[in-house]
Amino acid sequence: MCSNGDQKKFSNKHFTLKTNPLCENDLEDFIKCYNPENRHQREESERFKPFTYDEIMQRDKTSLDIFWLKDDSLEGTENLPNPDVLAHEIVGNLQSALAQFESIAKELGEE
Repeated sequence: MCSNGDQKKFSNKHFTLKTNPLCENDLEDFIKCYNPENRHQREESERFKPFTYDEIMQRDKTSLDIFWLKDDSLEGTENLPNPDVLAHEIVGNLQSALAQFESIAKELGEE
C-alpha cells in the first residue's frame, strides 16, 4: 500500500499502520547519505548530519532530538487535520495494534 507520492523534505512526515505505512522509498535519502558501501564517503544532507560524541554530550540531557528540522505541522492549528480524521486514524491504529497483540497472545498460548 506504499505510494510513490512526493517526498517531504522535513520531519513532518506522518505515517500510519493502515493508510500511510512507512515504505522503502521513504528511506531513500537516508540510505544515500548513510552510504553503506563506504562509510568514509558519507555526505550529510539537510536531514542527516553526523555529530561527534562531544557535541551530543553538550546537549541538554544528551538529547538526540533533531532540532534543526522545522516541523511545519507544529506551526499552528491551521495545519491540523479535522478532529474526525484524527479520531479515525487513532481508532485505526489502535485496532491494528490490538489485532497484532491478539495474534501474539494466541501464538504464545499455543506453546
